[in-house]
Amino acid sequence: MKNNTIISLFSGAGGLDLGFKQAGFKTIWANEFDKTIWDTFSYNFQNTFLDKRSIVNISENDIPDGCIGIIGGPPCQSWSEAGAGRGITDKRGQLFYDYIRILKAKQPRFFLAENVPGMLQPKHSEALNAILTEFSEIGYNVKRYLLNAYDYSVPQDRKRVIIVGYHHDLGKIFIPPKPRSEKLTLKDAIWDLRLSKPALDKNYTNGDSNLSASNHEYMTGGFSTIYMSRNRVRGWDEPSFTIQAGGRHAPIHPQAPKMLFIEQNKRIFVPGKEHLYRRLTVRECARIQTFPDDFIFQYQNVSDGYKMVGNAVPVEFARRLAEVIHNDIVLS
Repeated sequence: MKNNTIISLFSGAGGLDLGFKQAGFKTIWANEFDKTIWDTFSYNFQNTFLDKRSIVNISENDIPDGCIGIIGGPPCQSWSEAGAGRGITDKRGQLFYDYIRILKAKQPRFFLAENVPGMLQPKHSEALNAILTEFSEIGYNVKRYLLNAYDYSVPQDRKRVIIVGYHHDLGKIFIPPKPRSEKLTLKDAIWDLRLSKPALDKNYTNGDSNLSASNHEYMTGGFSTIYMSRNRVRGWDEPSFTIQAGGRHAPIHPQAPKMLFIEQNKRIFVPGKEHLYRRLTVRECARIQTFPDDFIFQYQNVSDGYKMVGNAVPVEFARRLAEVIHNDIVLS
């Protein structure tokens, strides 16, 4: 029987894991330090052991031997164009080296790491090249790509850096799948969802028993001047904006008309149509991230739901990448 077992680092809610599962892999050990995510991951991956410690406190000896691959996306805030962008000088950016530490000890056939486009900024080039060099020096043929999940049947514009290494012994390199001609829109993703509800006071959850679909509730509250500086509405026949890891910045539902331009960095909702402007629900964001409806996000405050969904790798995007790896390594 072919080895299809993998370990997952910085697992989050498990979008990457689910895509790899759909492609024929099995995550047997995962690591996630954020306690607001534990219930969601454990509910949806009941046969996977979840280590809840910080990766800096996990010895290589605590992780199972013999897995064929390691997957995971070290925290991206340090590399984000929207954030401070401190990169490898930030402790979160340095977690890339814990990823490398474990990879070096386990020497699986492949690894895949995902991160934000911000890490390709010129100011990070030295640090990124150092990381890629380390991957190579510990035994891997490494390829780095900037891919848009929209090209792989994901109904949003979402560019991400994908770093894949195949062990030198294999004599192969990873080549990403060809983009699909089929492009999905918001109508494809969320048209059939109905009867959404606003979150309760202080954005607490209604509870799934009170919703028409699991997690089908949206964050309430005002919109910041930064939010109102740009149009936040995409139409039914367009892909979504990138789903972010915060409810405050969730896109507006396509039932609303495009926001009106007033002056540079200032837009408003169309007068008389204000009631149409609501944020996408957690479930709508999950649909756009291509999570199936039976993947349930567990939270008390909807902000944690948006965070889990927005930080995830889109499931279909992960599956397409994983299928290539499965064919290259498991089936070869």
